[in-house]
Amino acid sequence: MLKRILDNAIALFVVVVVMFLFIQLKPWILDILLIVNLGLSVMILMITMNISEALDFSIFPSLLLITTLFRLGMNVSSTRMILTTGDPGVVINNFGALITQGDIVVGFVIFFIIVLVQLIVITKGAERVSEVAARFTLDAMPGKQMAIDADLSSGLIDEQQARVRREKIQKEADFYGAMDGATKIVKGDSTMSIIITLINLVGGLLIGMFSRGMEPMEALSSICILTIGDGLVSQIPSLMISTATGMIVTRSVSDGSLNMDVAGQFTAQPKAFTATGVILLLLSVIPGTPTIPLMGGGAVLVGGGYFLTRRMTTQQQAAAAAAQAPEEPSELSAPSESDYYKDINNVYTLLSVEPVEMEFGYSLIPLVDESHGGKLISRIVIFRRQYAQDMGFVIPSIRLHDSSALGTNQYAIRIKGEVVAQGEILVDYYLALEPPNPLGEIDGIETIEPAYGIPSRWILPENKEMAEIYGYNVIDPLSVMLTHLAETVKKHAYELLNRAETIRLVDNLKQASPELVEEAIPAIIPYSKLEKLLRNLLQEGVPIKDLATIVETAADSFAQGRDLDMVTEQVRGALARTITRRFCEDGQLRVITLDAEVEKKIISSLTRNEQGVYLAMGPELMQSIISQLAEHLKKFGDLSQTPVILVSQVIRGYFSKMITQFYPHVYVLSFNEITNTVQIQALGNIADQTAAQAQRRAVGV
Repeated sequence: MLKRILDNAIALFVVVVVMFLFIQLKPWILDILLIVNLGLSVMILMITMNISEALDFSIFPSLLLITTLFRLGMNVSSTRMILTTGDPGVVINNFGALITQGDIVVGFVIFFIIVLVQLIVITKGAERVSEVAARFTLDAMPGKQMAIDADLSSGLIDEQQARVRREKIQKEADFYGAMDGATKIVKGDSTMSIIITLINLVGGLLIGMFSRGMEPMEALSSICILTIGDGLVSQIPSLMISTATGMIVTRSVSDGSLNMDVAGQFTAQPKAFTATGVILLLLSVIPGTPTIPLMGGGAVLVGGGYFLTRRMTTQQQAAAAAAQAPEEPSELSAPSESDYYKDINNVYTLLSVEPVEMEFGYSLIPLVDESHGGKLISRIVIFRRQYAQDMGFVIPSIRLHDSSALGTNQYAIRIKGEVVAQGEILVDYYLALEPPNPLGEIDGIETIEPAYGIPSRWILPENKEMAEIYGYNVIDPLSVMLTHLAETVKKHAYELLNRAETIRLVDNLKQASPELVEEAIPAIIPYSKLEKLLRNLLQEGVPIKDLATIVETAADSFAQGRDLDMVTEQVRGALARTITRRFCEDGQLRVITLDAEVEKKIISSLTRNEQGVYLAMGPELMQSIISQLAEHLKKFGDLSQTPVILVSQVIRGYFSKMITQFYPHVYVLSFNEITNTVQIQALGNIADQTAAQAQRRAVGV
């Protein structure tokens, strides 16, 4: 029971505060509440001065409303006591006597000055700053979100850090939006204080004269002291809360409290101390000025400036000496390599393997280093984002570093620690890709384009325009290296899909289709099989973005007892529109087909063992298919479409594994993966030439 009360203490406090507006309190209770209000306001002011950023005190807008309501409740109670009994308690009487000190006019003047300072200076300034801060925070949200996405794509932060930063941005927007409205409460509180004071004064005067039979001056004197005391005990906490409001909305993000920031930033400018001191010393010699105070203040400031200058000079000299001093081995220096690896835990750091790495020689550093205008990192960010949008898979962070083992113009791409591709580029040249029929010859260094193996030439910048006139496709060195990296990563993307990434994809799907995930994973589809299924799709360039369809189709297929290869084909059929869109051109799909006899022989070559089904095709038939395919692929040379072989669903997977060994850029599709809206155009047919050759040999015999 006690725990429930404590958990709802704030809600109960607000209810009690509201009751203050209706019930009459005892004078001693009011005294306690006034002291609590004063202490609470001082505490809030101290907290706002010691926080490093506004979100460290995110409850302030709500707290501002509660404290304002608390003060208004006590104001109503004190007003009731002043007008009824004339005894609002010890605190109000003592504050009134303290400020008036026998002179009611002076007391009223001081009281109204305090109110006007709060209303015109602090409250109005805090209100304006809150409006500007809220507007600027909301306007800056898209840019901050894009910056987070860029850092996430480049691998500088992980998903958890990105989520934390996004939440912080949202909280900042909510906070400053709430503060924009909360400042209106502070302004209303100040206005209400003046109104309550006038009500106390006029009402108390009338009640004193007509109800209690007091003389006008006697009533005015008694009521004025109580009114001023009541106004002060509410205005002093209100002034502190208003100051705290202005403090928190003007507080920028810092590493320390306001006290530390003021001390550090003032002492960092010793010239300002010295200049101010000199000006005060000059003013002290002018006739009529207070010589002694000005001279004393000037001397103190000049001395402080001299001391700070000496200290900064000493620190700079020490820093310069430390930077120029040669590194000498000592007990305090970093341990040697042999000593470092004496600790077995440090040896384990050598076992880590980066998913994707790119090493480059010394001459290629300007292409990577952003401080020298390098744009490789930003281009990689764009590539990762585009690949995620197209394929539904986020490429892991790509580690970039130089390597002394490579030539100055060389680079290497590693997948899981092993080199899978490498190339060489000339930074001060352009790469000109040779067209089939160039209009002219261009001078340059002959080479092979690393990504697609196209014959090319490295040409000088002054020959770029002439090369384009001759029909060459001219590419800058950065694009050459980035294209090679992108194509290599695409080719090996299926290797980068691990169990952790599979679980992350499932968690993302769970937000949109929780029922599907709960039903299928892992009850019907274990994570291991789902990982292999997604790998199979990525390996053949099929997007996995529509994960809901993949999981739903796979769940139905696995429930029928089908193996992974058959499930893969069923999923590909369910993704027919996606596959068709990826490979068709202007509503047409140009393909190479297989003869019926060839397909029958391939089906008869399917063999099952303990590991599953594999294709055991005879060498003569395989050689015939490969040689015919080579001839037909020449027809795709002038087309922008990727070469496609169209076969039946039964043999598609096995035939694709065989073909990609010889032609990695050729894709094998089945008839059920093509939508009815696409027009199929056969550019060639692979026939059974082995039977014809055998027949000719028989006739020759």
